[in-house]
Amino acid sequence: MNGNELAERRGLPRLVRKIKRATGPAGVFFRGFLENPRMVGAILPSSPAVIKAMLEPVDWANTRLFVEYGPGVGTFCQPVLDRLPRDGELLVIDTNPLYIDYLRKTITDSRFHAVLGSAEDVEEIVKSIGHDKADYVLSGLPFSTLPDGVGPAIASATARVIRKGGAFLTYQYTSVARDYSRKYFPRVEKGICWLNVPPCFLGWAWQD
Repeated sequence: MNGNELAERRGLPRLVRKIKRATGPAGVFFRGFLENPRMVGAILPSSPAVIKAMLEPVDWANTRLFVEYGPGVGTFCQPVLDRLPRDGELLVIDTNPLYIDYLRKTITDSRFHAVLGSAEDVEEIVKSIGHDKADYVLSGLPFSTLPDGVGPAIASATARVIRKGGAFLTYQYTSVARDYSRKYFPRVEKGICWLNVPPCFLGWAWQD
């Protein structure tokens, strides 16, 4: 089933489909937001300033597995792949089949894995692609609007899957993700990026 057929089945307005065709990835992202705003949490993808700030502390030379929760249309995917060593891998996990289907069609890098699933199951998913641990996990999930209990479960599973010296990188529009991180990680650094719509809170939770 292609994107237009899926839109018809779900009864999306014709205007939304026109936006998708006219704006490319941004249109796909916006459509995903309309379908499930509690899980996407933003109308627009993150700005280049957010991408640069979030990825700057990563030790790329020693990164073999980088994981992202809620990749959307892949705003972070290519920047991560550009920085990864040749033997590194990028795993993205999303509950929205629209985004996973889009990423599988548009990113052909052999180091890239797009999985339809929940971040709560990150440990099993990481093992399914041949790894025991992740070096870094990046998340733009809207922790403040996730169903009860899901946020803490994701933070706990993430803390278990990240190797010593790795980090949980979060960006969102409230400080909830950083608050959860403090319960499971020994050190959390924080920041804010004003060059984004809207400005967002940044967090780097380190597994010392």
